[in-house]
Amino acid sequence: MGNIYGYMRVSTREQNEDRQRLALHRLHIPQEHIFMDKQSGKDFERPQYKRLLRKLKKDDLLYVKSIDRLGRNYEEILQQWRVLTKEKGIDIVVLDMPLLDTRRGKDLMGTFLSDIVLQVLSFVAENERVNIRQRQAEGIAAAKAKGVRFGRPPKQLPDTFHSAYQSWCAGRICGTAAAKACGMPLATFRYKAERYKNGDKL
Repeated sequence: MGNIYGYMRVSTREQNEDRQRLALHRLHIPQEHIFMDKQSGKDFERPQYKRLLRKLKKDDLLYVKSIDRLGRNYEEILQQWRVLTKEKGIDIVVLDMPLLDTRRGKDLMGTFLSDIVLQVLSFVAENERVNIRQRQAEGIAAAKAKGVRFGRPPKQLPDTFHSAYQSWCAGRICGTAAAKACGMPLATFRYKAERYKNGDKL
Protein backbone atom coordinates (compact mmCIF):
# COMPACT_ATOMS: atom_id res chain seq x y z
CA MET A 1 0.00 0.00 0.00
CA GLY A 2 1.39 3.39 -0.99
CA ASN A 3 0.69 6.87 0.35
CA ILE A 4 -2.73 8.53 0.48
CA TYR A 5 -3.26 11.94 -1.12
CA GLY A 6 -6.12 14.36 -1.60
CA TYR A 7 -6.69 16.98 -4.26
CA MET A 8 -8.98 20.02 -4.00
CA ARG A 9 -9.78 22.75 -6.46
CA VAL A 10 -11.81 25.90 -6.08
CA SER A 11 -12.24 28.77 -8.47
CA THR A 12 -11.95 32.29 -7.12
CA ARG A 13 -15.76 32.60 -7.36
CA GLU A 14 -16.59 29.46 -5.40
CA GLN A 15 -16.79 29.02 -1.64
CA ASN A 16 -16.86 25.25 -1.28
CA GLU A 17 -13.31 24.74 -0.08
CA ASP A 18 -14.44 23.80 3.46
CA ARG A 19 -16.74 21.06 2.18
CA GLN A 20 -13.92 19.46 0.22
CA ARG A 21 -11.41 19.85 3.04
CA LEU A 22 -13.75 18.30 5.61
CA ALA A 23 -14.41 15.30 3.36
CA LEU A 24 -10.66 14.69 2.93
CA HIS A 25 -9.88 15.17 6.62
CA ARG A 26 -12.43 12.51 7.52
CA LEU A 27 -10.26 10.08 5.58
CA HIS A 28 -7.29 10.95 7.85
CA ILE A 29 -5.18 12.14 4.93
CA PRO A 30 -2.06 13.91 6.25
CA GLN A 31 -2.27 17.68 5.79
CA GLU A 32 0.98 17.72 3.82
CA HIS A 33 -0.58 15.25 1.36
CA ILE A 34 -3.53 17.52 0.52
CA PHE A 35 -3.00 19.76 -2.50
CA MET A 36 -5.30 22.61 -3.49
CA ASP A 37 -5.47 24.96 -6.46
CA LYS A 38 -7.52 28.14 -6.53
CA GLN A 39 -7.93 28.15 -10.26
CA SER A 40 -10.33 27.43 -13.11
CA GLY A 41 -10.81 23.80 -14.10
CA LYS A 42 -10.61 24.52 -17.82
CA ASP A 43 -7.20 22.81 -18.07
CA PHE A 44 -4.57 21.09 -15.92
CA GLU A 45 -1.99 23.89 -15.99
CA ARG A 46 -2.26 24.31 -12.21
CA PRO A 47 0.80 24.57 -9.92
CA GLN A 48 -0.43 22.38 -7.06
CA TYR A 49 -1.79 19.70 -9.37
CA LYS A 50 1.58 19.54 -11.14
CA ARG A 51 3.30 19.30 -7.75
CA LEU A 52 0.97 16.47 -6.76
CA LEU A 53 1.67 14.69 -10.04
CA ARG A 54 5.40 14.72 -9.27
CA LYS A 55 4.77 13.23 -5.81
CA LEU A 56 2.50 10.38 -6.86
CA LYS A 57 4.10 6.94 -7.11
CA LYS A 58 2.83 3.50 -8.06
CA ASP A 59 0.22 2.08 -5.63
CA ASP A 60 -0.54 5.51 -4.11
CA LEU A 61 -4.20 6.41 -3.58
CA LEU A 62 -5.73 9.75 -4.60
CA TYR A 63 -9.06 11.08 -3.30
CA VAL A 64 -11.09 13.88 -4.90
CA LYS A 65 -14.50 15.06 -3.73
CA SER A 66 -16.11 15.11 -7.18
CA ILE A 67 -15.03 14.75 -10.79
CA ASP A 68 -15.45 18.47 -11.53
CA ARG A 69 -12.89 19.25 -8.79
CA LEU A 70 -10.37 17.32 -10.88
CA GLY A 71 -11.27 19.36 -13.95
CA ARG A 72 -13.98 20.59 -16.31
CA ASN A 73 -12.47 19.81 -19.70
CA TYR A 74 -13.90 16.52 -21.00
CA GLU A 75 -10.95 15.36 -23.07
CA GLU A 76 -8.33 16.47 -20.55
CA ILE A 77 -10.07 14.75 -17.62
CA LEU A 78 -10.02 11.46 -19.55
CA GLN A 79 -6.38 12.00 -20.52
CA GLN A 80 -5.30 12.79 -16.95
CA TRP A 81 -7.27 9.83 -15.59
CA ARG A 82 -5.30 7.54 -17.91
CA VAL A 83 -2.02 9.21 -16.94
CA LEU A 84 -2.78 8.67 -13.24
CA THR A 85 -4.11 5.12 -13.45
CA LYS A 86 -2.12 3.66 -16.34
CA GLU A 87 1.19 5.55 -16.39
CA LYS A 88 1.50 6.39 -12.69
CA GLY A 89 -0.20 3.19 -11.54
CA ILE A 90 -2.20 4.82 -8.77
CA ASP A 91 -5.78 4.33 -7.63
CA ILE A 92 -8.37 7.14 -7.67
CA VAL A 93 -11.50 7.47 -5.57
CA VAL A 94 -14.16 10.06 -6.42
CA LEU A 95 -16.07 10.45 -3.16
CA ASP A 96 -19.32 11.72 -4.67
CA MET A 97 -19.46 8.82 -7.15
CA PRO A 98 -18.72 5.39 -5.59
CA LEU A 99 -18.58 3.75 -9.03
CA LEU A 100 -15.45 5.80 -9.71
CA ASP A 101 -13.22 3.85 -7.35
CA THR A 102 -10.43 2.11 -9.24
CA ARG A 103 -9.67 -0.15 -6.26
CA ARG A 104 -12.85 -2.06 -7.08
CA GLY A 105 -13.62 -4.05 -10.17
CA LYS A 106 -10.13 -4.58 -11.47
CA ASP A 107 -11.59 -7.12 -13.90
CA LEU A 108 -12.69 -6.24 -17.43
CA MET A 109 -16.32 -5.56 -16.47
CA GLY A 110 -15.34 -3.29 -13.58
CA THR A 111 -12.96 -1.32 -15.78
CA PHE A 112 -15.61 -1.05 -18.49
CA LEU A 113 -18.21 0.31 -16.06
CA SER A 114 -15.74 2.81 -14.57
CA ASP A 115 -14.83 4.05 -18.06
CA ILE A 116 -18.49 4.58 -18.97
CA VAL A 117 -19.24 6.47 -15.74
CA LEU A 118 -16.09 8.56 -16.10
CA GLN A 119 -16.91 9.54 -19.66
CA VAL A 120 -20.49 10.49 -18.78
CA LEU A 121 -19.43 12.57 -15.76
CA SER A 122 -16.58 14.22 -17.67
CA PHE A 123 -19.01 15.17 -20.42
CA VAL A 124 -21.43 16.61 -17.86
CA ALA A 125 -18.62 18.62 -16.24
CA GLU A 126 -17.52 20.13 -19.56
CA ASN A 127 -21.11 20.71 -20.68
CA GLU A 128 -21.71 22.74 -17.55
CA ARG A 129 -18.56 24.78 -18.25
CA VAL A 130 -19.81 25.50 -21.79
CA ASN A 131 -23.24 26.46 -20.44
CA ILE A 132 -21.67 28.85 -17.93
CA ARG A 133 -19.72 30.56 -20.71
CA GLN A 134 -22.87 30.81 -22.82
CA ARG A 135 -24.89 32.26 -19.93
CA GLN A 136 -22.12 34.81 -19.28
CA ALA A 137 -22.04 35.82 -22.96
CA GLU A 138 -25.84 36.14 -23.06
CA GLY A 139 -25.81 38.19 -19.85
CA ILE A 140 -23.18 40.56 -21.23
CA ALA A 141 -25.08 40.92 -24.51
CA ALA A 142 -28.32 41.66 -22.64
CA ALA A 143 -26.57 44.23 -20.44
CA LYS A 144 -25.02 45.95 -23.47
CA ALA A 145 -28.45 46.06 -25.12
CA LYS A 146 -29.70 47.94 -22.06
CA GLY A 147 -26.84 50.42 -22.37
CA VAL A 148 -24.58 49.01 -19.67
CA ARG A 149 -20.96 49.84 -20.52
CA PHE A 150 -18.07 47.53 -19.61
CA GLY A 151 -14.46 48.36 -18.99
CA ARG A 152 -12.93 51.60 -17.76
CA PRO A 153 -14.92 54.74 -18.49
CA PRO A 154 -13.28 56.85 -21.22
CA LYS A 155 -11.41 59.96 -20.16
CA GLN A 156 -13.22 63.27 -20.60
CA LEU A 157 -12.10 65.35 -23.56
CA PRO A 158 -9.86 68.25 -22.52
CA ASP A 159 -11.32 71.77 -22.72
CA THR A 160 -8.91 72.54 -25.57
CA PHE A 161 -10.15 69.69 -27.77
CA HIS A 162 -12.95 71.54 -29.62
CA SER A 163 -10.83 74.54 -30.62
CA ALA A 164 -7.86 72.33 -31.54
CA TYR A 165 -10.15 70.09 -33.60
CA GLN A 166 -11.67 73.09 -35.42
CA SER A 167 -8.22 74.56 -36.15
CA TRP A 168 -6.98 71.19 -37.39
CA CYS A 169 -10.04 70.72 -39.64
CA ALA A 170 -9.55 74.24 -41.06
CA GLY A 171 -5.89 73.45 -41.80
CA ARG A 172 -4.59 76.16 -39.47
CA ILE A 173 -2.54 73.65 -37.45
CA CYS A 174 -1.18 70.19 -38.14
CA GLY A 175 -2.34 67.02 -36.37
CA THR A 176 0.77 66.90 -34.18
CA ALA A 177 0.16 70.44 -32.93
CA ALA A 178 -3.52 69.70 -32.30
CA ALA A 179 -2.65 66.54 -30.34
CA LYS A 180 -0.06 68.45 -28.31
CA ALA A 181 -2.62 71.16 -27.51
CA CYS A 182 -4.92 68.43 -26.16
CA GLY A 183 -2.16 66.66 -24.25
CA MET A 184 -2.62 63.34 -26.03
CA PRO A 185 -0.71 61.19 -28.56
CA LEU A 186 -1.35 61.91 -32.23
CA ALA A 187 -3.02 58.50 -32.78
CA THR A 188 -5.40 59.13 -29.87
CA PHE A 189 -6.25 62.59 -31.16
CA ARG A 190 -7.05 61.24 -34.62
CA TYR A 191 -9.20 58.46 -33.11
CA LYS A 192 -11.09 60.94 -30.91
CA ALA A 193 -11.44 63.37 -33.82
CA GLU A 194 -12.99 60.68 -36.03
CA ARG A 195 -15.51 59.75 -33.35
CA TYR A 196 -16.19 63.43 -32.63
CA LYS A 197 -16.86 64.00 -36.31
CA ASN A 198 -19.32 61.09 -36.39
CA GLY A 199 -21.16 62.40 -33.36
CA ASP A 200 -20.20 59.48 -31.09
CA LYS A 201 -20.32 59.91 -27.35
CA LEU A 202 -16.82 60.49 -25.98
